[in-house]
Amino acid sequence: MRGMRLVHSGKVRDLYEDRGDIILVASDRVSIYDVIMPTPIPDKGAILTALSLWWFDQLRDLVPNHVISATDVPEEFAGRAIRCKRLEIIPVECVARGYLTGNGLKEYEKSGAVSGVELPPGLVDGSALPTPIFTPSAKAAVGEHDEPITYEQVEALLGEDRAAELEDLTLRAYELGQEHCEEAGIILADTKFEFGLDASGTLTLGDEALTPDSSRFWPLESWKPGARQPSYDKQYLRDWGVASGWDPADPAPEIPAEVVEKTRELYITAYERITGETWA
Repeated sequence: MRGMRLVHSGKVRDLYEDRGDIILVASDRVSIYDVIMPTPIPDKGAILTALSLWWFDQLRDLVPNHVISATDVPEEFAGRAIRCKRLEIIPVECVARGYLTGNGLKEYEKSGAVSGVELPPGLVDGSALPTPIFTPSAKAAVGEHDEPITYEQVEALLGEDRAAELEDLTLRAYELGQEHCEEAGIILADTKFEFGLDASGTLTLGDEALTPDSSRFWPLESWKPGARQPSYDKQYLRDWGVASGWDPADPAPEIPAEVVEKTRELYITAYERITGETWA
């Protein structure tokens, strides 16, 4: 990796500087509850990279993305790395929810709202929302939890115009993703995006897009509100962590081989059903 410099190591991805560009490398590491697990998931980095590239292509008419090349990368990272534009990252996780579950459900049960968005009474785990909602969060350091914030807080942080632009792009990208996923027999329950500004100041989609790490994918045929939904994402691994008795904090336990393989199979299923391609 002569000439390359590691500039950041995240929970899942590592960023290198190379010839003025960024090399974004997806590892096989996996995190749940903001804790990096000691056991990798084979092929995970390659699956996330391939699926992100597929979605970036689907969304290209809606929003520019940071991809320069998926092939002009160091040989040792081939298949799980992207050469990217440098971005000034906007410090807000842009989350869209079409269904109620996870932390959104917990917040709703306490206040009847998610990120300040009032919701109808009587919703349960897995309920479809009347309309998709924008529920941003403030980006946190590795090992810390992103904190939900309101739209008004995004306006205060970034200004009215930028907040409106982020909400619009997030919801439109979610709706396009949901439309395609439904055609593939999948519910896109929620997802998150990361945006930044390129050298010309253009708002640009970065990081990853609509992967099992950043989204909840549920089988459409088995959707039934009022219970935990089967999924093609890392919710299976979260559920294993809770069932194992682990208190989500370091040190994290090793993941059993059968759980590793099942997690890998779910990621592959998400890729194949969404793209219509066979994972090689």
